[in-house]
Amino acid sequence: MSKHRKINTPKSLFKRVKIVWGFAIAILLVILTNVQVYAIFTNFNLTKVPQYQTDIKIGVGEWETLNRKNFFIDTISQAASLPPQKPHALPSTLMQWKDETNSGDYFTEIKPTKYGYLTWWQFPIKVYLETPTGNNNQQSQEWVNTVSQAVEEWNNYLPLTIVENPDAADITIVRKSPPLKFTNGSNIPRARSAETRYKIFTKDNILYHNFTILLSPSQTGKYLVAAARHELGHALGIWGHSKDKGDALYFSQVSNPPLISPRDVNTLKKIYQQPTSLGWKNDLEM
Repeated sequence: MSKHRKINTPKSLFKRVKIVWGFAIAILLVILTNVQVYAIFTNFNLTKVPQYQTDIKIGVGEWETLNRKNFFIDTISQAASLPPQKPHALPSTLMQWKDETNSGDYFTEIKPTKYGYLTWWQFPIKVYLETPTGNNNQQSQEWVNTVSQAVEEWNNYLPLTIVENPDAADITIVRKSPPLKFTNGSNIPRARSAETRYKIFTKDNILYHNFTILLSPSQTGKYLVAAARHELGHALGIWGHSKDKGDALYFSQVSNPPLISPRDVNTLKKIYQQPTSLGWKNDLEM
């Protein structure tokens, strides 16, 4: 019996290629599904117990995005000199503050900016709470009430007032997820629970600043009020973090968030005794 060799026809080759492509597509779908599940899981965990090391943005002027990172264009220092740095009068609320526990402070952890310390000099400090959109009225009101609690807590140490007009605000608080953070050497974005930014500007030859606080929609209950309490501490002048878990400005959120501690207030009081360019008029035209 003669042997017949099997000949690969164009039709059989096409069939083999089709099978190979089918396997490749199946493998790709499995990979993409796993990546999506991992991303969702990562966002959930990191917003549940957020890390605060990167929740403050230092800079001035307008924001730009470059290589997936946020940068400020410094429109003040490029154009003119700054007013001389001098301390303002200590607010009466801080002047009257006495720490009976002698708890100390973490002032050494607070570094001044090139404008000096980020203190306020006009009171009350005006805070605007942007009413969340896309929620029902009850959920929106609960968010406003919870964040208002943090405003009231800090009002015991610096005069604050909630305003209805966003244009009049010194500090604006928004229910919005901060931009994803890319860590060095990693292409996987990391979710954050909150962020505080400041902007420097001049008016009538005087140097001013304002703040915007972003609070992630994933935060609710005690975690939301803790994040608002922490970020407001930054906006009021504590531009840094504590290493003590008992402080509201501790660098990481804990399962049972603390209230504003005597150490937080001692640090705030010391900051308001330091020099700043903010609120002072420059003798030279800016």
